[in-house]
Amino acid sequence: MNKTHNPEGWMRPRGYSNVISATGRMVFVAGQVGWDEREEFTSDDFTDQTRQALLNIKACLEAAGAEPAHIVRMTWYVVDKQEYLASLAEVGATYREIFGRLFPTMSMVEVSALVEPAARLEIEVTAVVPE
Repeated sequence: MNKTHNPEGWMRPRGYSNVISATGRMVFVAGQVGWDEREEFTSDDFTDQTRQALLNIKACLEAAGAEPAHIVRMTWYVVDKQEYLASLAEVGATYREIFGRLFPTMSMVEVSALVEPAARLEIEVTAVVPE
C-alpha cells in the first residue's frame, strides 16, 4: 500500500508529494521520451512529447502488471526549463488526462541534452505494486 506523508507544519505541495511510503513489488521504468512505439517523433512540441512519454510510461507499467496509481516517484529531465514552465498548464492538463489526480514524489531537472536529439524531455518512473 502506498501512503503519502508531509512533515508537520510544511505547506502541502502542489502537483506532487513530499514523501510516499510503500510496500510491495517494485517496478522501474526506464526514461521515456516523446516518441511512439516505432521510436519515431511525431511532434517537436513540448506538450505533445509529454503526452507521448506519459502514454509510453503507462504502457510500460501495464506490461509489468502495474498501473499509474502504483507510481511513487517520477524524475523529469527537460532540455529547456523555460519551455517546461511556459507549457505547465497544458502539461498539467495532459498529465491529469492520462494519470488522473496522481501526485507521486517528483523531481524536474534541466539538462544540456538528451541522448535522442529530437527529445524535449525524458521521464523515468518507479512504481510499487501492493502485494
